[in-house]
Amino acid sequence: MAALKAGKWTYTEAELDKMFKEANKRGKERLKTEPRAKSATYDPKTRRVIIELMNDCVFIVPVDLMQGLRGASDKDLADFSLMPRGFDLHWHKLDAQFTVFGLLQGNFGTKRWMAELELAGGSVASKAKRVAARANGRLGGRPRADATTKERKKRRPAA
Repeated sequence: MAALKAGKWTYTEAELDKMFKEANKRGKERLKTEPRAKSATYDPKTRRVIIELMNDCVFIVPVDLMQGLRGASDKDLADFSLMPRGFDLHWHKLDAQFTVFGLLQGNFGTKRWMAELELAGGSVASKAKRVAARANGRLGGRPRADATTKERKKRRPAA
């Protein structure tokens, strides 16, 4: 039996056949269990990707949350493909790819990217936020907790 070289790895035909069968099995299972997209479009007015699932549900994702897409031009953001079978979205020039299942779960990038998003979550500065903060400050700021609130916090069980 001849050995076949793929990059720095070498496989026998039997090993390749086994890997192919396992990949087919995983693919068939994925077709049964994972959500897939029927279509996907980019809306430049809202900078969001609109994903229509096979079950006709619609899911909308802001592209600026997605790792590798923040700050990209509308032209580059519109240049993406829904991969065969509807499992993935791929942005050509941006070299970014996301699974529909991952996006539905709120996974917009690596763990580090998600941690950065979480930290930035409360730091959004808007005119409405500034106006509300000033109005709250004029009223004396955040109300102080009364004794019963403090007591409840002390007795709260650990999660």
